[in-house]
Amino acid sequence: METPHFIRPKPLTAGSRVAALSLSSGFVSEVPQRYAAGVRQARESLGWDIVAAPNAFRGAEYLYTNPQARADDLHWALESPEIDGMVSIIGGDDSIRLLPLLDRGLLRAHPKAFLGYSDSTVTLMQFLQAGGMAYHGPAVLTDLAENGGMHPYAVRSLQQAFGLGSYQLSPAPEWTQAKQDWEDETAQQIRRPFEKGDGWVWLQGGSGEGHLLGGCIEILDMLSGTPGELPLDMWHGAVMALETSNDVPKPSQVGYWLRNWAAKGVLAQLSGLLLARPRDYTPQMVDELYTWVRRVLKEAGCEDLPVLANVDFGHTSPQMTLPLGARVRLDSDAGTVQVWP
Repeated sequence: METPHFIRPKPLTAGSRVAALSLSSGFVSEVPQRYAAGVRQARESLGWDIVAAPNAFRGAEYLYTNPQARADDLHWALESPEIDGMVSIIGGDDSIRLLPLLDRGLLRAHPKAFLGYSDSTVTLMQFLQAGGMAYHGPAVLTDLAENGGMHPYAVRSLQQAFGLGSYQLSPAPEWTQAKQDWEDETAQQIRRPFEKGDGWVWLQGGSGEGHLLGGCIEILDMLSGTPGELPLDMWHGAVMALETSNDVPKPSQVGYWLRNWAAKGVLAQLSGLLLARPRDYTPQMVDELYTWVRRVLKEAGCEDLPVLANVDFGHTSPQMTLPLGARVRLDSDAGTVQVWP
């Protein structure tokens, strides 16, 4: 079975014109000052010129009632010669309603960079199915609009993911889950409290190399059995990256989802597994999660699969950007994750 190859879109760099899309929740219309902070800080830290898609600010009720308007914004961004790439404004829970409305021919004809996480996993998977790389990383209202300015770790990771040379992933020097009041404009200038970085955890050792696939575990499960799900053969030789959302699924539920992937034949095809720092988990829940992961991998005969946990992507801050479709190599002996974007 051949390993899939993904087209690398034009990188987002200083001077890029980036469309901001509301593909799920239209919440942005309630916090325009937070959006403005994200646009300003992305310009200051990355040199991006972010422009709102035509329907992005139509309001939560309108966009919920009119999923076609959301799909139209994606199509507009793909076809517009003035748009270099796209970024999700915020997640939500119903991007899956766009699946029947997407023009996959446009995804193939106009390979452009798309950046997002959480519910944006739906859209990320469609870019991968169309044969192009996609970028699991910050949204406008989260890391781009981080209180006190974009975190240097998030900025560097974006630049690395869109850069030309290979690089190594690194643990964040600090992290936070402190709540933010996005409606408080004065708080926008106040940096949140951060905890000292706690590093990575190798749950299983070894080395493995493959193309990177994955996203938010709840959304990947939601896609199961739909046309938006990645085909089984696309997982052949892949390194899977999984993150949990602020819905805080129980460790046992994560275990059940992994069992489903074992039953589908996905786990047996993998070359490695990356697990994000789980959002809002207590230390006891983290221990339970790791126990479940090891248990399911043993059940599936995957005890030799290299597994790295507590990685800084997804619903954590600052979060790294993962170039889905890129080659990655895990090596527990060296303690490294090398990426070829």
